[in-house]
Amino acid sequence: MEISEELQCLFSGKVEEHDGSYVVEVPEQELRLGELQADETYRVAVLPAPATNEATNTDATPEPEQAPQTPPVEEGEQRTVEIEDIGNQGDGITRVERGFVVIVPDTKQTERVTIEITDVRENVAFAEVIERVSYYE
Repeated sequence: MEISEELQCLFSGKVEEHDGSYVVEVPEQELRLGELQADETYRVAVLPAPATNEATNTDATPEPEQAPQTPPVEEGEQRTVEIEDIGNQGDGITRVERGFVVIVPDTKQTERVTIEITDVRENVAFAEVIERVSYYE
């Protein structure tokens, strides 16, 4: 899947029914960060969440092989991110382009931090906190 350079925010949410319509709520911090403006119109892409037990592809046509993509981060790179989840070992988890996972120790869920990438592997990167950032900045 190709992600447009025009992407302004990326978050997970549930589609909820309200009075005969369906609604996806935009987290307040997305507006506070200045990327989005209230009462403006935006294009929204809705993607299914990955299934935990995906069925085996039974189509007669096999999936075409794709060249492996390089990680979207590099060692030494700094980014400001939001910690989306906490892993099994208590480390913070954030996702960047293409859902690429970055593990950040000593963070809490929903915390906004500036990180420096310290180690990049094929499917995950590790980072350390450089600065804790207020949502109001």
